[in-house]
Amino acid sequence: MQIVGSPARPDRPEDLLPPGLMRRLDRLDIRSRKIFPGKLQGERRSKKRGQSVEFDDYRQYVRGDDPRFIDWNVYARMDRLVLKLFLEEEDMALHIAVDASGSMRAGQGDQCKLVFASKLAMALGYVGLVKQNRVGMTVFGRTEDAGGLARLEDTRGRHQVRRMCQFVVDSMYPESRMDTGASLAEATKASFNEALTGIARQRIGKGVMIVISDFLVPGGYEQGLKSLAAAGGYDTYCLQLLTPDEIDPAKQLGAAGGSLLGDLRLTDIETGGATEVTVTKELLKRYRERVREYCDSLAKFCASRAMNHMLVTTDQEIESLILETFRRRGLLG
Repeated sequence: MQIVGSPARPDRPEDLLPPGLMRRLDRLDIRSRKIFPGKLQGERRSKKRGQSVEFDDYRQYVRGDDPRFIDWNVYARMDRLVLKLFLEEEDMALHIAVDASGSMRAGQGDQCKLVFASKLAMALGYVGLVKQNRVGMTVFGRTEDAGGLARLEDTRGRHQVRRMCQFVVDSMYPESRMDTGASLAEATKASFNEALTGIARQRIGKGVMIVISDFLVPGGYEQGLKSLAAAGGYDTYCLQLLTPDEIDPAKQLGAAGGSLLGDLRLTDIETGGATEVTVTKELLKRYRERVREYCDSLAKFCASRAMNHMLVTTDQEIESLILETFRRRGLLG
């Protein structure tokens, strides 16, 4: 059951990421439960010892070691051959997959899931960029091209923040598109499962994968998440966005002086199918139970594949969500 409004499209990249929030995000970084080796040298401290510029420790020289790393000063003082060890830095890849399908247009104003998802994706992408991680983004299920997909290829650095902001605006709100050179891929058919399967096949490197969606997928979400799990190398976070209306439509409408009780014609925004229903208090009770069961089932599915599930309602403040909840859950640190 969804109450759909018109998304309040951002007019500027600054509407997605206000300067005040940027300053607070500057002190954060993307975290992973795993240590991933990358293809490029980055700024992520590894437990692995290597050849970066930061000294870590000594160990005894053994035959076959590279003599360039012998500390000759120690040898001159102690007549012992020891090797200098350094902390090796590894590259962390962050990929953000955002659902822009019809059901993501549920909600009013800033509580619209599409609006909330765009701001959340940009905030997380910003953290990755300013910490010199490789950051890529995929937007799928775009309604204006019947399930089209748009990609922003891996990029890094604070100077790419505006480009990523504009990509989010262009790909999630195509009616406000500007010619800024953002790398929008040619639209292709891509359902939830097809999009995640494609990401799993095409991703280069390893790191953190963040999927932002309501996970209200016709035919089920399982195949797409199975593909990510099978690909390996991802520390995956599934951020499930639901509006307060979707959690409890009677409570929200009641607060506004409305009612859902009675005969209604409901239309599925994803499939276009319609059905006549008589809404009663008992039916609303069963609806709330089904929503809880659905969310619990998704959480269990993710846990069984070592994925993280977080249920997020769009009436939450993004700033507290990022600075408090995500840090507590280990996504940011």
